[in-house]
Amino acid sequence: MRRSRTDLRARVNGDLQLEFADVALTSYAGLELFSRYLRATGLNAVIRAACAGTSAWGDFGAVAMIRVVIGLLVVGGRRLRHVAFVQDDPLFQRFCEVQVVPTARTVSRWLQGFTMRTVAALQTINTAVIARVLATLGVRTWTIDVDGVVVSTGLQVERAFRGFNPHHRKVPSYYPILAHVAETTHILRVKNRSGNVHDGKASLPFLRELWQQVVATLGGRRGVRFRMDGAFFREDVLCWLRGRPVAYAIKVPFYTWLDLQAEIRRQDTWTRVTHDVSGFALRDAITPWGFPIAVTIYRKKVRHRTAKNFQLDLFDPDDGYYEYSAVASNLPLTVRNLWHFMAGRGNQEKTIGQLKAGLAFHTVPTNAYAANSAWQQLVALTHNLLTNFQIDTGAHERTRSRKHTVLHRLQTVQTLRFEVFHRAAMLVRPGGIAQLRLADNAATRQRFRRIERALARAA
Repeated sequence: MRRSRTDLRARVNGDLQLEFADVALTSYAGLELFSRYLRATGLNAVIRAACAGTSAWGDFGAVAMIRVVIGLLVVGGRRLRHVAFVQDDPLFQRFCEVQVVPTARTVSRWLQGFTMRTVAALQTINTAVIARVLATLGVRTWTIDVDGVVVSTGLQVERAFRGFNPHHRKVPSYYPILAHVAETTHILRVKNRSGNVHDGKASLPFLRELWQQVVATLGGRRGVRFRMDGAFFREDVLCWLRGRPVAYAIKVPFYTWLDLQAEIRRQDTWTRVTHDVSGFALRDAITPWGFPIAVTIYRKKVRHRTAKNFQLDLFDPDDGYYEYSAVASNLPLTVRNLWHFMAGRGNQEKTIGQLKAGLAFHTVPTNAYAANSAWQQLVALTHNLLTNFQIDTGAHERTRSRKHTVLHRLQTVQTLRFEVFHRAAMLVRPGGIAQLRLADNAATRQRFRRIERALARAA
């Protein structure tokens, strides 16, 4: 039944007067659910254990300061000065477990008190948070994507140099490297680096530290697969991978000394992968490193010449136009399945986008290198906690695919804020019992009750 215009329209006669008063109102009712989850999973105990024996955590202590940063990132803060806009919110204070929220200046001084040793304590917290959930999922083989990401900085930032920033080549930057768990989107490990560091040349120490973490977290009962881009196609990286019980798939640049062009010219039969992609496998591609490698070469049909068309210099106009790519792998996959497996690396880019756009990973809060490294660890920790929160409170499982990407339907942090965290409410005490009173919205009530039931089962 259609309604009349008079039933739909509401008259607005003038502006509302603004009044500011000391009332128990909150804009972040969903923080109560997240806080319950962190209590149920013992985050405070994990922080205390990791920070034991370290000094210079300030008057508030490690637990309070870490929770302040996590809470700020969850509600959408992108700068330290944004603490001033949430410090009087009763639910934010409750989440941080403090009576007085530290100022932005206090948080900045706390970050600048970090050394690389205390940054390692944050990585220990991250490892414990991830391990608790990974152990419950029953996955037999984990897929780890390793890649670098550019973080532009100011001119005065410590250890920031011009480097591999494709869009702003003259801007100083950091170039942190991340290890991403494809099946859950967890950031397994993050390490800050100067902007002029090449992925391949500086990756081996990171891979060694990552492997120690993987062995300690997963033990010898689970398989591990690495996916990497062409910067990691190096002798030292391949030798390191060959010396461990892991599988790998690495993009292969078309170096002249590999002479993959000659193999392409000689190939008459290509295996169909998709309607516009085909490929073939080489069991033993010759390398100058003293050992052969298995390489699979792909070509994608395009309608016009592109920059990639010129990489091989072997095209005839009568043959059409192709973009070529190659993958080195020891996985027992067919040509078709290996293509789809490598395509799954794109899911890591979505996670990196979430870190930057949703959780301020690209923010550089201070000029100190260790402080900025600590900020990156805290952003990764917040992302991992939100991932755990969704998995443990009933995120639906997705259909498995050949791309080997995330197993659950996880929402973006922007969606979580809109549906869960950014809900207005009032703190009331009828009969002396503290209650959080929200507007009676059906969708909000259904979502909150579902999370409450899941938390009760988890406890």
